[in-house]
Amino acid sequence: MLNLILPAGVESEERFGQARGDFLFAEEEKIIAHATQARRREYAAVRSCARACLERLGYPPVPILPGVGGAPTWPAGVQGSMTHCPGYAAAAVGPVAQISAIGIDAEPDAPLPDGVLNLIATPAEQDRLATIQREADSRNWDRLLFSAKEAVYKTWFPLVGDWLDHQDAEIVFHPHDRTFTALLTRDGLTVDGRHIHRLHGRWAHQQGILLTAIILGPA
Repeated sequence: MLNLILPAGVESEERFGQARGDFLFAEEEKIIAHATQARRREYAAVRSCARACLERLGYPPVPILPGVGGAPTWPAGVQGSMTHCPGYAAAAVGPVAQISAIGIDAEPDAPLPDGVLNLIATPAEQDRLATIQREADSRNWDRLLFSAKEAVYKTWFPLVGDWLDHQDAEIVFHPHDRTFTALLTRDGLTVDGRHIHRLHGRWAHQQGILLTAIILGPA
């Protein structure tokens, strides 16, 4: 599913089903030592996906540790993103010569909990969702909106190093080709001196999973 929404040159790996007990480096084990078994399995599965991507790019297996703000720290020369939700884990990694940032997010195709949509969506987004839900297919567009905003944040944070509120990114879906546009209402995202106020993403849906991806290329 993930390779359907990523450009050539970006490696991806994904797993459907219950996470199994994959290998972790000692440094990773230390970070996750007090977590539940389910959380440990998810943590290991998504890192196994990331290491598979790195191997295909010619990198040896390395620990993938959280850095500032919890964002994963990648080897020099690559950018990547990881995501997991119940029943799914994935990673995408690409060389910095091709991508400046990448954000992927997976969510179950289920409605958001009560009250969450009002916290994350602007009034304009809520109006558009109401229209899409009447005209497009029956998937949970509120959850897809949440996923798109998470992908925006994962793209934003490694380059800016600061929090981005859900309502600082206005999402416009284009259902006919499964793409979306994110309009950033906050300054701060800059690539090689170029100020970025618009991001473009794609989304997919399979086996009860909603998946979004954003790739920000170099100037």
